[in-house]
Amino acid sequence: MKHRLFTLVTLLISLTFTQLAAADAGTGATDAKEHAAIETAIQHYFHGSAYSDKTRLKQAFHKQARLYLEKNDQPYWEVTATDYINWYQEANQGQFNGRLGRILYIDREGNLATVKAEILMPAKQQRYIDMLLLKKLDGVWKILSKSAFGEASSHNGQRILFILSSAHFHGDSSLPTGVSFSEIVNAYDEFAKAGFSVDFVSPQGGALPLAYINTSQPMHKKYLYDSDFMYAISHTLTPEQVMAEDYRAVHYVGGTNAMYGVADNPLLQKISMAIYEQHGGIISAVCHGTAGIAHLRLQNGEYLVKGRRISGYPDEYEHPDRPYFKEFPFLITKTIEQRGGTFLYSPRNTPHIEIDGRIITGQNYLSSAGVARAMIDMLTKETAE
Repeated sequence: MKHRLFTLVTLLISLTFTQLAAADAGTGATDAKEHAAIETAIQHYFHGSAYSDKTRLKQAFHKQARLYLEKNDQPYWEVTATDYINWYQEANQGQFNGRLGRILYIDREGNLATVKAEILMPAKQQRYIDMLLLKKLDGVWKILSKSAFGEASSHNGQRILFILSSAHFHGDSSLPTGVSFSEIVNAYDEFAKAGFSVDFVSPQGGALPLAYINTSQPMHKKYLYDSDFMYAISHTLTPEQVMAEDYRAVHYVGGTNAMYGVADNPLLQKISMAIYEQHGGIISAVCHGTAGIAHLRLQNGEYLVKGRRISGYPDEYEHPDRPYFKEFPFLITKTIEQRGGTFLYSPRNTPHIEIDGRIITGQNYLSSAGVARAMIDMLTKETAE
């Protein structure tokens, strides 16, 4: 009965996200084009304010735009776009001033859009939230108004890339599957508390199929009703949008759908190995997410897992008599061992974490937070050194 209930819940969640994705696709290329154009306007603002580039700022703001800011004991401070742009000295153009911008949310209705953006200034331990109103005028999206809120923050500006599968079904079957919600939020929460930013990428980008959601669990409820978080996982990046140099680590998230479309994706492989080999980053995985690292190769041609202690969801705990298992393109334990790795795990429902150099892996969702904490500890020590 428990298995049937899970299957039904997973199917409903998977179908819901499939319908959302289909609805997005049904609106045609127009919505995607407009979304990209809005992002372009915001990127003009991010770049212009970070590098004192007046040309980019003028591309971002309408000439009659107003900014509603705060200063000292003045809670309401109205500034014109011209005055704001002139704050940035031409002598400083091209010099990075420490501002790190990130879009948290975009909502568009016709030719109007609202954007919630985060501006981090780690050196000053400051974080700002910008609420921006944009309008499409003469075919171009422009910022009409900006209001900002600032606070002291421990955000460090360092980013972690979560790699997740886009697969809604097992293989070519109609058996539903999805990303483990527990594995996402348990790790995400640890990174957020430690001041790291997290981005999500999937083979197809866009909305993820989710599984194992239980709103009776406080951590699930916390993030299921967090609009910024849910926007991020319903608008995941495509591999083409990711720049490896932006990230300190990659984290492969499980759920049985991690068996499909991730391990054999050449762009995701390239991103992970660039972060690991070229930028000294960490590669991590949890549960079925370990499938994602099974095919990774070093520049010398050897498999990443060769000679390494690796954990993940063991083949022994699968159910070979069930239909889903017959769809698996390969087996995790068997493949890791064939490629020279040592696969280690503990009894069911027990956390198990392996740390072997800059490769950190965990057995199940119960290991997700521990893997994240091990990564944070390693990254923090590297920064301190």
